[in-house]
Amino acid sequence: MAEKRDYYEVLGVDKGASKDDIKKAYRKMAMKYHPDRNPGDKEAEEKFKEAAEAYEVLSDDQKRQRYDQFGFAGMQGGAGGAGGFNMDIEDIFSNFGDIFGGFGFGGGFGRGASSHGGRRVVKGSNLRVKVKLTLKEIAEGAEKKIKVKKYCACSACQGTGAEGGKGGTETCPTCHGSGVITQVRNTMLGQMRTQSPCPTCEGTGQVIKNKCRHCGGTGIVQGEEVITINIPAGVTDGMSMTVQGKGNAAKNGGINGDLYVVFEEEPDPVLTREDNNLVYKLNISVPDAILGTTAEIPTISGKVKFKIEPGTQPGSILRLKGKGLPTYGEYGKGDLLVLVNVWIPNSKNLSRSDIKIIEDMQKSEGFGAKQADSTSKSSSIFDRLFGKD
Repeated sequence: MAEKRDYYEVLGVDKGASKDDIKKAYRKMAMKYHPDRNPGDKEAEEKFKEAAEAYEVLSDDQKRQRYDQFGFAGMQGGAGGAGGFNMDIEDIFSNFGDIFGGFGFGGGFGRGASSHGGRRVVKGSNLRVKVKLTLKEIAEGAEKKIKVKKYCACSACQGTGAEGGKGGTETCPTCHGSGVITQVRNTMLGQMRTQSPCPTCEGTGQVIKNKCRHCGGTGIVQGEEVITINIPAGVTDGMSMTVQGKGNAAKNGGINGDLYVVFEEEPDPVLTREDNNLVYKLNISVPDAILGTTAEIPTISGKVKFKIEPGTQPGSILRLKGKGLPTYGEYGKGDLLVLVNVWIPNSKNLSRSDIKIIEDMQKSEGFGAKQADSTSKSSSIFDRLFGKD
């Protein structure tokens, strides 16, 4: 089996390409390897399918995000997944009718927006909402109920658009039931036939005789729905999930759109997130740093007591294993990293007896500062925080 090529390479675009650039590149590839122009050419057919696979992923924001982050491994269950891209030529024309527009060369395929006699299946528009999550919800997963304002199916006509929801449709007089209108133009490549959805019936092939008085014959009305979303543990800020069929209802009983849920992480007052690790800044006094102490450290699941060893230096990084966040789709958790800061009080806030104690310490040989060896190897604070124990 041939090794899969990078989707950007297939379409000849860079990773920062816009949707319009991707669409143009795909159309160019589709025209070049169109089966009408390459009859009986299996290699061209495979390249045609390869370009369709690349476009399906890169034209979808969610799939593109997963592909950019995880490559082909992020496409499990979809295009490019474990089962491969199994769409045949008819499926490709059906799914990407807006790209092909039903174009053909000479005799041409003459495909419309779907494989059902050219009739177009109407789909409702997608919706996008943001859901805020706390670190605790990210760590443990959460169930959220959100109220979404959207177009819903008309209850008076059951979404059909016909008065009473029964019958009331007839064959479109413009397209005669095909759902498309066809135009033929003579070009330097020969005759080019283009098809587009019929403007009268919007590609359905049918028109309503007696329109529903409640929705005006559209089959949809403005409403709202409370949707329950189960959010897995370990998601990150900006990540999104798709809830299929929970977008706007489609006109005249079509397919509902989808709901895209984008996660937004709420800042925590004491913990900072770095990937799947958490960072806590701990202030301790000079005596506690010298003699050692026990400190209470906040974690996602509550406070824990942690021993601060005698002689702990400012800037020390203490690690609580497994007290961080899980990684979405993987086992294990990150750590809680405690960044120790030794608090130095302002001398103006000290009493005379306090100052006397400090002056005595200053004269003591045991409190003399030792200079670091410039030849010794030391890692940066970022290495200590996120790279090494």
